[in-house]
Amino acid sequence: MTALNQSPAPAVVLVVEDEMLLRMRAVDMVEDAGFTCVEAVDADQALAILESRSDIALLFTDIQMPGQMDGLGLAHAVHDRWPPIKIILVSGQLKLTKTDIPADSHFFGKPLAAAAMIAEIRTMIGHA
Repeated sequence: MTALNQSPAPAVVLVVEDEMLLRMRAVDMVEDAGFTCVEAVDADQALAILESRSDIALLFTDIQMPGQMDGLGLAHAVHDRWPPIKIILVSGQLKLTKTDIPADSHFFGKPLAAAAMIAEIRTMIGHA
């Protein structure tokens, strides 16, 4: 098979969620959208992953999680350090406005509608 016939590798999405069942559900949505998923349980782990990889296209993060930095802080750090990475923030308790979140990022309240999330991920980083 020649390189011209190979399809490009699917985009990689970093899912950051401290609750295992919610993380598994988010991973399922990302994979159902046709993308590759990498998981982190907190902002520290997410930043370590981002520093070690150059293929992350989208950050999908919960806002409320343990550690020195919450998901909103993580989103702003990622936006400042890796501007090309698209960002989706989710929360079951908080309601954020466009002025609270980094430019070009999107906020969704939980529970998440799988079809809507898959559509949004595809819109933000293209179809797999």
